[in-house]
Amino acid sequence: MAQWTSAVGSAQLARLLTSQQARPAGAGTRRPPAYRALADGIRLLVLEGRVPVAARLPAERELAVALSVSRTTVAAAYEALRGEGFLESRRGAGSWTAVPAGNPLPARGLEPLPPEAVGSMIDLGCAALPAPEPWLTRAVQGALEELPPYAHTHGDYPAGLPALRAVLAERYTARGVPTMPEQIMVTTGAMGAIDAICHLFAGRGERIAVESPSYANILQLMREAGARLVPVAMAEGLRGWDLDRWRQVLRDAAPRLAYVVADFHNPTGALADEDQRRGLVDAARSAGTVLVVDETMSELRLDDVAMPRPACAFDPAGATVITVGSASKAFWAGMRIGWVRAAPDVIRSLVAARAYADLGTPVLEQLAVNWLLTTAGWQEAVDLRRAQARDNRDALVAAVRRELPDWEFDVPRGGLTLWVRTGGLSGSRLAEVGERVGVRVPSGPRFGVDGAFEGYVRLPFTVGGAVADEAAVRLAAAARLVETGAGGAVQGAYPFVA
Repeated sequence: MAQWTSAVGSAQLARLLTSQQARPAGAGTRRPPAYRALADGIRLLVLEGRVPVAARLPAERELAVALSVSRTTVAAAYEALRGEGFLESRRGAGSWTAVPAGNPLPARGLEPLPPEAVGSMIDLGCAALPAPEPWLTRAVQGALEELPPYAHTHGDYPAGLPALRAVLAERYTARGVPTMPEQIMVTTGAMGAIDAICHLFAGRGERIAVESPSYANILQLMREAGARLVPVAMAEGLRGWDLDRWRQVLRDAAPRLAYVVADFHNPTGALADEDQRRGLVDAARSAGTVLVVDETMSELRLDDVAMPRPACAFDPAGATVITVGSASKAFWAGMRIGWVRAAPDVIRSLVAARAYADLGTPVLEQLAVNWLLTTAGWQEAVDLRRAQARDNRDALVAAVRRELPDWEFDVPRGGLTLWVRTGGLSGSRLAEVGERVGVRVPSGPRFGVDGAFEGYVRLPFTVGGAVADEAAVRLAAAARLVETGAGGAVQGAYPFVA
């Protein structure tokens, strides 16, 4: 019986491998043999999870044709992978990917660095800051004071606590978008919200248009749900969406859903202007596409910049635009409270479907967020979060410019991430070698579709001061190892992002 559970075609594997190619080596740079480079490329794809474990690889002759190399090269690469434990084979069943004993399985989901590893590793994988105390403690204390009446109920509120739904509706109304509590559903984080939306609107095999690049965790969620992702390139720099490209994709591909981050986009930091928001909503309405707008970064304005109206302002009834918000980025990642704003019938459908998922969001955490939003706590905490992120951003930008002057980026005016072009180096190899020198960084392909953005990494504003300086020093050390070909094979855990 075959041991593989999926298959990777030769054209697909060739495309993924080609995306990893680094810039041409300079004088004196050691070039690995062709078979070694091929084996390393496949191993990287397995470690990143872009080629799953137990995936059947193409036959040697088939892959050799696709890569325009000799069959001997492919055979030697496969043999090297078998010797390292990354490939298993059996006559008549072919060869399939594996991981060596003692290595963790590459995650299909994306996880932050385990807390026990924090002392020895600088984690630039997770775009999240510590809680803005004392506001977390005060919010929990306030929630405990409000808890007794709820403790006498069943505690199951599939649409969310009525008090929190009302407060969230009031906040949208105050932003110029009249909203009723019936248009709000409270969820377990923004991921829970988008997962519910995808299951309701986009069944397996449905097309979902996404920005390119886009938020890695959401891309992975959609892949796991069986969606067919249709990438739409962002405009250059921080100019937001390319409306001509969006109109073409919406017209030609007719996706069921489209997912965008309008405010301080993750990973680029771009802020879509008001004309772009209006234009994309109009285009989605014309195409019959449901537009999911992620507002989780909307509170994280770091510079003095005028904020455009929310995208739902151009579809106030919620027939085309579904808005997702969260306390996780603006307040604390451990506060797993998100919400959806949509038409009442959409909310009713989401609530009904939820009975087969998580039933409801924890009451105590909802009460804590409600306390924050009904006192000065939320604004005080957000102001603190902005100051932390701004200081970290400025420190990280200065350190990277000093240690890695060939790396290119635009400094965003908000959000939590810096999208960096790595001077022609492979982002996947930088991520791999970075773990050896003590810095964890996610590579660009995590944020793309089909191997795009190999020449990028994402750096979050989660460290500052001397730690930001040391992170840049370690990144520079990793870059030198990659550039000279001296990085070697790193057979261990691989970075994940949040």
